[in-house]
Amino acid sequence: MRPEPLRPHDPARLGSYELVGRLGEGGMGTVYLARTAAGAQVAVKVVRADLSPDDEFRRRFRSEVARARQVPPFCTAEVLDADPDAEHPYLVVEYVDGPTLAQVVDDRGPLTAANLHSVAIGVATALTAIHGAGVIHRDLKPRNVLLAPGTPKVIDFGIARAVGGTATGNTAPEFMMGTVAYMAPERFGDAEVPLTAAADIFAWGGVVMYAGTGRTPFGGDSPLATAGRILTQQPDLSGLGGPLRELVSYALSKDPADRPSARELLDMLVAGPSRPAATAAALAGQPDLRAAANQAQSVTGLLTAPAPGEPPTPEGPTVPVSAVPGMVEPDQERRGRRWFLPAAIALLVMAVIAGTMMLVFGSPADQVAGPGTTVPATVSPLPPAGPLLLADDLDRNRLWLAKTEPDGKSSCVFTGGELHVRIDGKPLYKCRGPQDTLPDDLSIDVGVRLVSDGACAAIWYHFKLPRGGHLVRVCQDNVFVGTHQSAEVSVTRTLPLDNPIQVGGPPVRIGLHVAGDVVTVSRDGVALGEAPLGDAEITGNRVLLGVFLDRDTPDSGSAEVAFDHIEVREPGRPGPR
Repeated sequence: MRPEPLRPHDPARLGSYELVGRLGEGGMGTVYLARTAAGAQVAVKVVRADLSPDDEFRRRFRSEVARARQVPPFCTAEVLDADPDAEHPYLVVEYVDGPTLAQVVDDRGPLTAANLHSVAIGVATALTAIHGAGVIHRDLKPRNVLLAPGTPKVIDFGIARAVGGTATGNTAPEFMMGTVAYMAPERFGDAEVPLTAAADIFAWGGVVMYAGTGRTPFGGDSPLATAGRILTQQPDLSGLGGPLRELVSYALSKDPADRPSARELLDMLVAGPSRPAATAAALAGQPDLRAAANQAQSVTGLLTAPAPGEPPTPEGPTVPVSAVPGMVEPDQERRGRRWFLPAAIALLVMAVIAGTMMLVFGSPADQVAGPGTTVPATVSPLPPAGPLLLADDLDRNRLWLAKTEPDGKSSCVFTGGELHVRIDGKPLYKCRGPQDTLPDDLSIDVGVRLVSDGACAAIWYHFKLPRGGHLVRVCQDNVFVGTHQSAEVSVTRTLPLDNPIQVGGPPVRIGLHVAGDVVTVSRDGVALGEAPLGDAEITGNRVLLGVFLDRDTPDSGSAEVAFDHIEVREPGRPGPR
């Protein structure tokens, strides 16, 4: 971004940073180019002076700092420092030396085909990481896309919200946050309707359209006219050709349930069977962009095609195209597109890495509805597991991510080749995990170790914010199978362990095989029992890991468990082992 000179009223210093120019200005404050004591260039965002005394704006600024820290730096400006409690609160991020997409298009005109595909991949990569960190950006537009060397970066989380948080539509004109031309239809509706990550996908479609043609798909002669066209008309995609036109059309669907997720979008951009030439051209000579896309994808996504003469990337196994939601093999007949997204706008919340959202549903005494029915471990033999959907060794940041809450009392950390989850003074905690939308029927296999007395390892499946999902708690003497919805944990079946799990001992392999309305639980490959899924209205499709305080143990207030290597597979068909 090209800096402008400082204005007379601008401060000369903030903390240890010397301000040398202006990079931009928005509703919450001004972004300055600054120098550190060592002479390095950084960008410093400062809250407006008239807003600094306002507790609500300080709260929002603290929230922005927290969200910015959650997002991986390969797709945005890395957070270097922050002081939300200063007289003039500020956030320091790396200075990205590159123009905005808006500047490039305004100065030079629409992008060429290869450059356009590169930008489409780069922004989809950023959204995959942003949504994976539990954030909805809400103001994606060409001015917030920096064409940095290596890979585009999405910036400015000033009006972003956490996925599943309190983000809502913006009905009141005076509270119309964002840029109208890139706002999804649901943002003009009921202010109480939760906003979802699908709104960012709609904005992606508008950004790509603008980058490729120099105009927006719903352009009107006023913001009101543009909003009317977004609500009532189909996008004008004239001038946009090639393989991107179809993806942009999907992204601009009126119903958020019809749009792909960021991960699905990225998968189709880099590995769609009809797009090998466009992908090769977009990634040619751009190893940073290819690496960023691979990092944003999980093992459930298709990896980017290697450059000529380059060996395939070792970042996890490649899965068949047919295993990716919304994609089909080249020789398969298209029978319609399946996005695995819910249909109801009001209930649609694209849940992402769970630890970002740490939900605490009441006190331990309020959470557990009872021990359920104890049953003997007499069940049918376990069916074979099918093709791999996702896998993670849980020894480093990959699908599951490390996180420590500001109070230090809840954390997910990698140590000793395991993912350790700890709580102190709280009843439960979930780790930030993949946002993959998985099928209803699946098999989960994960190593579990109880590190402290009173700790239960928790495995959620069919999970979705804010409703919750099915829950299996692995405790020292029992495995509790049931549901976790809103403020209530119910137990439908208690499976006693003849051989209790040794606290501090070696890990055990816990398996969950979900087929129809029954889940079969196993330990080290031996079935413990079956449990009905029940009649609860559970519509999610995510798998989460975490810790739960054992209600039947004297209340120590703290608990710790560890997980190692998790695999999620389709059930019922033999798969690779």
